[in-house]
Amino acid sequence: MNKLENKIINECLYHEVLDNGLNVYLMPRKNFNKQYAIFACDYGANDTTLLLEDKGEMKLPDGIAHFLEHKLFENEDGDSFAKFASTGASANAYTNYTTTAYLFSSTDNFATSLLNLLDFVQKPYFTDENVEKEKGIIAQEILMYEDDPEYQVYLNLLQGLYNNHPLRKNIAGSIESINKIDKDRLYLCYNSFYRPENMVLFLLGDFDLNKTLKLIVDNQSEKIIGEIKRVKKVFPVENASINQEIIKKEMDVSEPLFNLGFKEVKIPDNGYELVKQELAVNILIDLLIGKGTKLYQSLYNEGLVDNHFHQYYVLEKGYGYALMGGKSKDPDKLYQRIIKDLPDSLNKITIKDYQTIYKKNLGNYIKSFNSFARTASEFINYIFKGINYLDLLDIINDIELDYVIGFYDSLFREEKAVRSIVEH
Repeated sequence: MNKLENKIINECLYHEVLDNGLNVYLMPRKNFNKQYAIFACDYGANDTTLLLEDKGEMKLPDGIAHFLEHKLFENEDGDSFAKFASTGASANAYTNYTTTAYLFSSTDNFATSLLNLLDFVQKPYFTDENVEKEKGIIAQEILMYEDDPEYQVYLNLLQGLYNNHPLRKNIAGSIESINKIDKDRLYLCYNSFYRPENMVLFLLGDFDLNKTLKLIVDNQSEKIIGEIKRVKKVFPVENASINQEIIKKEMDVSEPLFNLGFKEVKIPDNGYELVKQELAVNILIDLLIGKGTKLYQSLYNEGLVDNHFHQYYVLEKGYGYALMGGKSKDPDKLYQRIIKDLPDSLNKITIKDYQTIYKKNLGNYIKSFNSFARTASEFINYIFKGINYLDLLDIINDIELDYVIGFYDSLFREEKAVRSIVEH
């Protein structure tokens, strides 16, 4: 068993790779009356084209990862949510573009809930009848997304940024795409990706380390998968150019919504460099147009943005983008001001400004350990990027101002900018 010292919260993280390939991470935290577990798969909404060694390349319906997440809660012996409720645990799940995760929090009966988590995720039960029934439920969810202005302004931005990447699609798919899903396709996705060596179990809270690890080992000893069938994720070629400069949509909103995005083309292959760049560009955006900047204050005083204005940078394996936006009474004027004033904002960045944002990021990182849910979700996010979340402090300390500013010229260019606007 490998023991990794946690430099931030002065506790220990234990890591064990089981015989079936499952990576188990345990972070005991005594004197807390709570436990949190997350069982995650390196498989998300983007993974719709597979290269199978025995079947070749196969395109699967959009939204199938999300559909699969829904169906796993329904087992042959009942509803897994009901089982969690019977032990007093609160369960949930999520699918994003890169990951599917199943989780619960508890204050009692932790062992029973943990076994329930492991068993329902690893015992799929799909029938023609239950798959057809789920289509109606997910269709309603898709319609809710279509009526959500904030989601539509974001999705349209992605469609403007990307020409071919699956990131352009709704995570839940479309009504047309989910109607192509059947039990055979669900089993194909499940057997391709829900393999122990492609999954991570992370536990956090008040539990006995040795007893819990033995419980997991005993449970997983019955779930040793046979010979691995090689499967590869396949993505379409995505060129550097944007797909569409501006996308507008009319919806029932009191004030227009505005998203401005910049397409990233510099994407490192190395996990350390990927995370370092993601952290650095988020610092850069905060220095350029964060709430403490003169640019933001000027836009706010003119009524072009309000205090819900947000900005962030996303960088994953294969794609990245910077986003800024919120409500605006005049999206066109806001866009022109941002494009015009970003260079001036860059030139006004000082070492003092950088140190302020650095301390803010450091504080947010340390503060994240106060929340079991955030610690767990961040741990899963970074482990699938190849980085231990507890090592993030070392990466933050490796970032200097010159490195941060160096990303400006390649990213914040008008020919890489896309505007998405929802008008009333």
